[in-house]
Amino acid sequence: MTRCLVTGATGYIGGRLVPQLLEAGHEVRCMARSAGRLRDQTWRDRVEVREADAMIAPQTRAALDDVDVAYYLIHTMGSARDFAARDRTAAEVFAAAAGKAGVGRIVYLGGLTPAAEPSPHMRSRSEVERILLGSGVPTAALRAAMIIGSGSVSFEMLRHLTERLPVMTTPRWVHTLTQPIAIRDVLRYLVAAAALPPGVNRSFDIGGPDVLSYGEMMQGYAEVAELPPRVIIPVPVLTPRLSSYWVGLVTPVPAGVARPLVESLRNEAICHEHDIARYVPDPPGGLIGFRQAVELALRRIKEADVATRWSSASTPGAPSDPLPTDPDWAGGSLYVDERSKVVDASPQELWRVIEGIGGDNGWYSLPVAWRVRGLLDRLMGGVGLRRGRRDPRSLRVGEAVDFWRVEEIIPGVLLRLRAEMRLPGLAWLELACREEEGRTVYRQRAIFHPHGLLGHLYWRSISPLHGLIFGRMPGNVARAARKSHEKA
Repeated sequence: MTRCLVTGATGYIGGRLVPQLLEAGHEVRCMARSAGRLRDQTWRDRVEVREADAMIAPQTRAALDDVDVAYYLIHTMGSARDFAARDRTAAEVFAAAAGKAGVGRIVYLGGLTPAAEPSPHMRSRSEVERILLGSGVPTAALRAAMIIGSGSVSFEMLRHLTERLPVMTTPRWVHTLTQPIAIRDVLRYLVAAAALPPGVNRSFDIGGPDVLSYGEMMQGYAEVAELPPRVIIPVPVLTPRLSSYWVGLVTPVPAGVARPLVESLRNEAICHEHDIARYVPDPPGGLIGFRQAVELALRRIKEADVATRWSSASTPGAPSDPLPTDPDWAGGSLYVDERSKVVDASPQELWRVIEGIGGDNGWYSLPVAWRVRGLLDRLMGGVGLRRGRRDPRSLRVGEAVDFWRVEEIIPGVLLRLRAEMRLPGLAWLELACREEEGRTVYRQRAIFHPHGLLGHLYWRSISPLHGLIFGRMPGNVARAARKSHEKA
């Protein structure tokens, strides 16, 4: 049995790698800044969790104690100016800590970087790769281009662009060639990398069997999804910045996350070697092709069986302040909007409505108001309202619901959401289900902790809208629960 440490276990790749490692018979330890973010994972009771920040050397060193193989899956997504410095520091801390802890191997998942004019994010990926390969710990750096799988950020961008725009004007990068790879093959390589010979310290290009342009992938997706062929009109004047705003408006992917993806698409991302096959032979049926990968992804989405999504990872710049219910909370001004409603339905039916809120089910108030708020957030560089949900019926701590993130969930009792929209303060929305004196009661609290004068002005300016937004929710939630109760 090999003891594996997985960083980034709350993210898209890490959250899928952990169960694969367990299935392969490995012992798994997860390193996360907050252990609570992993609480509701189906595999939580089969792993050890160490709380640690990759930027803090003593914490990282302690997490790496007695580890045989360490998976480094930490990436900065978004448009923060200091992302490269943060990635560099985290990699240097991790590399030094792994060496001191006597780790036998590091496995890193990076990107296929072009030799000429790589984007800033791809340069950062290459720098992290060089740091890890030079750590003195045998390292396998797997370089992948576009990953095709249900919930991956690249797939979600491709999917929504194709589905929503039957006719589109596009930048020149739609003609750039790339070599996409199915998430299943990525996970297979990552798991197998734990058993590489000790002398292997190098990078490996990994990719699927197809080399396609982005335009060809959109047409291929349309065919698999049984959509009419897309009409694509390239426009050379669309810069990566403009393209990212366009992607941010059309897809669930915010402009800040879309921009590094768009910038990387300007250059070809094709495998120049397939040396990984010396150690990890191709499966008997060969690697998964693009169309099959799309079919598998769409099947998962249709069956509501998406294990992780790109939004599972923490949003850059998201607050890490204590909850308003913490005993040692700093206090200060706290605005609260509280409402309640007696519901003519069972507590179970009410909870089903609460846990299903957001995404396609909406927010049970004025839809246009929520859409406008989401659009404004997008225009300000925020995540907007289109992230949706991983699953239409169930929630887990740490996952995204539109522009909220699940902070706490007590099944049948409480759902607390924390805002990740751009705000001059911190905001929460609590939805609770109570049984009081034989009656089912819905309780709702909107909480806002302002930052500075702007925060106070913000709350006071939007207070008149609360009657339209929060005021309508209790009645609409109650009606939805009653309808569900009547159907049952």
